[in-house]
Amino acid sequence: MEVEKPGSKGQAWFCTTGLPSDIVIEVEDMTFHLHKFPLMSKSRKLHQLITEQETDPTTSTTQREDEEERDEIEEIICQISLLDFPGGSESFEMAAKFCYGVRVDLNSSIIAPLRCAGEFLDMTEEYSEDNLISKTERFFSQSVLKSLKESIKALKSCERVMPLAESLGITERCIDSIASRASSVDPALFGWPVSEAANENNFRARSNQALWKEIESTARRKGSGAKSNSADSWFEDLTLLSLQLFKRLILAMKMGDLNPEIVESCLMNYAKKHIPGLSRSNRKPSSSSSSSSAASEGEQREVLETIVSNLPLQKSSRSSTTTRFLFGLLRTANILNAAEECRSTLEKKIGLQLEQATLDDLLIPSYSYLNETLYDVDCLERILGHFLDGLEEERNGGEIEAGGDGGGGNVRPPTLMVVGKLIDGYLAEIGSDANLKSDRFYNLAISLPEQARLFDDGLYRAVDVYLKSHPWTSEAEREKICGIMDCQKLTIEACTHAAQNERLPLRAVVQVLFFEQIQLRHAITGTLVAAGADSARPSLLRRRAEEEEEEEEEEIEAEEGATQECDSNAWRGAARENQVLRLDMDSMRTRVHQLERECSNMKKVIEKIDKECPRQNNGGWRGSLTRRFGCKFKTQVCDSHEQTVVNARKGRQPHHLHQQ
Repeated sequence: MEVEKPGSKGQAWFCTTGLPSDIVIEVEDMTFHLHKFPLMSKSRKLHQLITEQETDPTTSTTQREDEEERDEIEEIICQISLLDFPGGSESFEMAAKFCYGVRVDLNSSIIAPLRCAGEFLDMTEEYSEDNLISKTERFFSQSVLKSLKESIKALKSCERVMPLAESLGITERCIDSIASRASSVDPALFGWPVSEAANENNFRARSNQALWKEIESTARRKGSGAKSNSADSWFEDLTLLSLQLFKRLILAMKMGDLNPEIVESCLMNYAKKHIPGLSRSNRKPSSSSSSSSAASEGEQREVLETIVSNLPLQKSSRSSTTTRFLFGLLRTANILNAAEECRSTLEKKIGLQLEQATLDDLLIPSYSYLNETLYDVDCLERILGHFLDGLEEERNGGEIEAGGDGGGGNVRPPTLMVVGKLIDGYLAEIGSDANLKSDRFYNLAISLPEQARLFDDGLYRAVDVYLKSHPWTSEAEREKICGIMDCQKLTIEACTHAAQNERLPLRAVVQVLFFEQIQLRHAITGTLVAAGADSARPSLLRRRAEEEEEEEEEEIEAEEGATQECDSNAWRGAARENQVLRLDMDSMRTRVHQLERECSNMKKVIEKIDKECPRQNNGGWRGSLTRRFGCKFKTQVCDSHEQTVVNARKGRQPHHLHQQ
């Protein structure tokens, strides 16, 4: 149908119908050599332009000067230049083919430019039956708007013809279609089961959950299931939109009744596409995102602020992936020097789900020249403050729902303890920073409530790391830093290590030794009580058995002699056992009194050394303790939050630690 060949200003398009062309139309850098009749039969605008040129008096004068060559001149005299044609030369080529009756395969990628081309050329149904505008409108309504993916492609194509597409309502209809259909394909996007009725019993819910888990595992084994591909391509198509169109689409999604997690997933995918370096594990941009890697710093900042401003305020119920993504946004916001409101929003949202973070997430580098520390401690303090504020709000809300009983002293202890372990690890990590001031370390350590730590072993480890990395710390500052620990919440292993730790001040070591002796006394007392209860229980059972046997003896006189002899032997045996147990208990009580006296003597000696002999070297008074009492310790510290330590601790001290 057409032949293209190089021209002086670009390319030329010829219609190979066998007839010479009688009109030349220029669109951008393409020259179209066409015929008047098919164009004028479909386009009112081209009909008007051609008619105006034919009736031009300048043209008529030229034709009279050479009447013999008038027919040849008419073939090239009609030249039209279409400036700002919607969609450029490609759209005009398809419109020209339509005028010649050539079949044009419509699809979602060309429907918007072709519809705008029909509007520009005024190819209406009133001018010609079954014209371009009616055909494109029919396909757009019946095919494009009924599919989520096709609507996204059509919306993307609107960028080329934005002013006209906006006035024709094509952009708005595409956005409405995407927003409405995104909610209807929610299970297909994420592989989540559709929620059952609210009054369904727990057994039915567990059965459905197990069924969906089996279905999801089967889909993962298949690898390239239809739903997974649909979800991936759906998000991938969204990332191709311009920022302006994407903002309008997200706004429409938020105004509609759409799951906030779908909106959050759309924002995450768009940010990963257009902001390089969000993930620490993959700093190199992929080949598919080469355009985004070339974006300027201002464009990246605009994308980031748009993403953050549209993030749902609700706490995400998904895995730690979302939290890791938020930390990546926060690091990038610091690098790009984003607006303060943007960073504050990120810090607040991270604080609402801080328990899902990891230690690596918390290690946010300090990008300010005014901050001498390696990591941004101030940022973490603000995040932790948002977390504690959220817990306080939840506790107050729970008390109101419970009728104001005020019995919720420990608000979500599992979550609080997870964050406590996280902060202890963070303190141990930043404690090695030589530029970290003792006040900042102290303030961060005491910012958590007492319920956040079951044991203080993790906190002791952080204190030990800090004192080791800051040997120039004064004695007063050492005592202040060690004051954040509760020596009564240290395990036996931590106490053993602290008792011979040369970096701890004397007061802290004395407290550790004192509470260690108290713990030992409680442990021995508990063992004695348990042993006494166990020994008294069989004796009582024997007495009851004896009484029952005596009653039976009255009823059965024939066996009285043999039964009395047997009972007498059993009674004498029980009496001997009780006597042995009493002697053992007396011996244990004596040993406990001896330990108490030794502890008292130890305290007096330490106080005397503290008063009379000022500490001149680090090991003098500890050496005297070792020689005087023969103390030998193993150096071993355990994480207070590990389950094994908790279980071991419960086995040694049954109840006294939980009275804190």
